[in-house]
Amino acid sequence: MPYFHSVTLDQNKCHGCTNCIKRCPTEAIRVRGGKAKIIKDRCIDCGECIRICPYHAKQAKTDSFDMLKKFKHTVAMPAPALYGQFKDVTDVNKILTALKQIGFDDVFEVARGAEIVAAATRKMIETGTLSKPIISSACPAVLRLIRVRFPDLIKNILPICSPMEAAAMEARREAILKTGLKSEDIGIFFISPCPAKVTSIKSPLLRDKSEVNGAISVADVYMKICNIVKTLNNPEQLAKAGLEGVSWARSGGECKSTHTIINIAVDGIGEVIKVLEEIENGNLDDIDFVELLACDGGCVGGPLTVENSYVCSNRIRNMISLDPETKPLENLNESCFLWKRTLEPAQTMQLADNFEEAMQKLERIDKIWGTMPKLDCGSCGAPSCKALAEDIVNGFATENDCIFKMRERVQNLAKELFDLESSPRGTDTEDSRPD
Repeated sequence: MPYFHSVTLDQNKCHGCTNCIKRCPTEAIRVRGGKAKIIKDRCIDCGECIRICPYHAKQAKTDSFDMLKKFKHTVAMPAPALYGQFKDVTDVNKILTALKQIGFDDVFEVARGAEIVAAATRKMIETGTLSKPIISSACPAVLRLIRVRFPDLIKNILPICSPMEAAAMEARREAILKTGLKSEDIGIFFISPCPAKVTSIKSPLLRDKSEVNGAISVADVYMKICNIVKTLNNPEQLAKAGLEGVSWARSGGECKSTHTIINIAVDGIGEVIKVLEEIENGNLDDIDFVELLACDGGCVGGPLTVENSYVCSNRIRNMISLDPETKPLENLNESCFLWKRTLEPAQTMQLADNFEEAMQKLERIDKIWGTMPKLDCGSCGAPSCKALAEDIVNGFATENDCIFKMRERVQNLAKELFDLESSPRGTDTEDSRPD
């Protein structure tokens, strides 16, 4: 099946401002004919273009609440980032109870899934079989980024499913035991802070099918439960996750849960790329574990959230200080949460079907790039001069798209016209006239 992308473009709203092409980490966006275009093979659904677009032309596809009607029993799985969206709310139970009041039959915290993944991670690290530095597998945008730009680092990725998938597996198991229903009658819905997680549900890379049936944005859920949370006085005691799991909403939460001595936590897609480049160059071999999150501040900074990431992070810090410690995980089978497939490099825009033709195109790209100003201004509609050279060779652009090359040609043409006007002209004389 074709790869699903949550990030979409509404060309009617696009003004061709080029803001998005400058911030896309995989050079997946071009502006042609005054409108942006997303190259799907390169898009990692990080949502950076959603965040930066001043005209809201980039949007994320998520599921609606109407999808709940398809199931006999529904379970809401809130990402811990949801907890930080509400002012003056330190009791997670209010938020979980509000979710039940808007139509969900039960709740299961993704923070609990984070605790499951943390326990499995610690056991796997103890085996000493993982390549260092071990790279977290929690952020689907980072996984896609590695597949697209850093395929040699796939071997370093922790082969354990995300907290979302771990939570969904446990939520489904519990729902079957509680209700006696068949698995297909139970709907598991993730409350998502980012489009990359939506993509990982619709197009799972490491399993045949995601355990999650749908994804609703944090912003959409917030609008429905905001007033309920404010007025709720006696919530059900539904929270089970403790300090460790809820902390995963903020950068550094996963690192702390691994109990590794030498680790680093990096957030923001630009900084993530810098660290991956360092790992690729062999400069971080002394690091045990690397936590990489595409959004600024971690999941609290996801583009599908409502609150400022710094405010949200602070609220969660205050909230988790009141939570109990993680409850023991009973009868946990870590093997259930391991990858079911091997992660493969992504197939991005191939220059040609055969090696010889591809090499010829590479030579042409290098030759054209050598004549470019190398300012990477983005005025041509491509993110860099090298990208423009590639587009020219692939037939998606011309050298005239570069305003500097065009100015140079206009200046040369003007000079030629001036020289032509200034050159001596033949004049008619009486001697040259016929009798």
